[in-house]
Amino acid sequence: MSDRIQKLRGQIDRLDDELLSLVNRRARLAREIGALKNGAPAYRPEREATILRRVTQTNRGPLSTEGAAAIFREVISACRSLEQNARVAYLGPEGTFSEMAVLRRFGHAVEGVPCASIDEVFRAVETGGCQFAVVPVENSTEGAIARSLDLLLATPLKICAEIVLRVHQNVMCAKASLKSVKRVYSHAQSIAQCNGWLSRHLPHAERVPVASNAEAARRAAKEAGACAIGPDIAAMRYGMKIVASNIEDVANNRTRFLVLGDLEPGPSGRDATSIVMSAPNRPGAVRDLLNPIAKHGVSMSRLESRPTRIGQWEYYFYVDLIGHRSDPPMAQALTELAELAPLLKILGSYPVSTP
Repeated sequence: MSDRIQKLRGQIDRLDDELLSLVNRRARLAREIGALKNGAPAYRPEREATILRRVTQTNRGPLSTEGAAAIFREVISACRSLEQNARVAYLGPEGTFSEMAVLRRFGHAVEGVPCASIDEVFRAVETGGCQFAVVPVENSTEGAIARSLDLLLATPLKICAEIVLRVHQNVMCAKASLKSVKRVYSHAQSIAQCNGWLSRHLPHAERVPVASNAEAARRAAKEAGACAIGPDIAAMRYGMKIVASNIEDVANNRTRFLVLGDLEPGPSGRDATSIVMSAPNRPGAVRDLLNPIAKHGVSMSRLESRPTRIGQWEYYFYVDLIGHRSDPPMAQALTELAELAPLLKILGSYPVSTP
């Protein structure tokens, strides 16, 4: 048995050497491409999305699709860092789902910059302190993030990518046991998402809402008889042990994040276009605005309204469309919309989220 293991390990060592050589060959090619860009951004969302889709489509296992994508995401991240050391602003603190979204999109070879509010995330990129921003825009169970929608209307930044993050809630403690737990810290939304599990397993524990899941982990790490609920990254950041995983009541709970920057990606083959528009204050106005979309066969995946705060009962309509703005049907629909809507702003065309 031991001789067989040693032989297999020898094969792994030789493959590791080959992998390292191939990754460095890739890095040299990426650096050469970077030199030819003449200062153009290193981050090309459409190109990275195409690579990851090809990897997931051609993967034959035994690695899972998500595992294969994660490996290539980090290879891409390391190669990208040879061209540019990107700074990415996100809603902090460290150890939150927002930080996980940054790592999911950009890999670990970037500098994440936690900000105290969504407003500060936008401002960090608008003033040039960071190249990109990652902001939450909607949750599958809680709905739209109103502040993100309001700021999208005013910012000069463009949406250049999206991240759809599966929300897994975990119980973490300083010790690997729930027996002595008397208090549970977490963000209010996370507590609400785990009511069923808490009622079954910690029915007598006090539930204490705090500003973030990271703050919950920080407190629980220092307090006897306390635990926290949040993402596994919070446990890692604050030296906690995960004692129960995936305790959320809704198994398919997801949060969608947007990547913002001074960048307009080209078509990737699977894209979305986000717009915001207003409607004239007359009967049938919204229906008339939707007609060009239907007329040119453009699919709509989301429609959200927000009050304008200018006139009573007047609204902005945020719409997600399937396709790139350069696709002929989309381009024709947008041209007609511009003639009908008092206000039309194209927030960006970008590749849809990859695994």
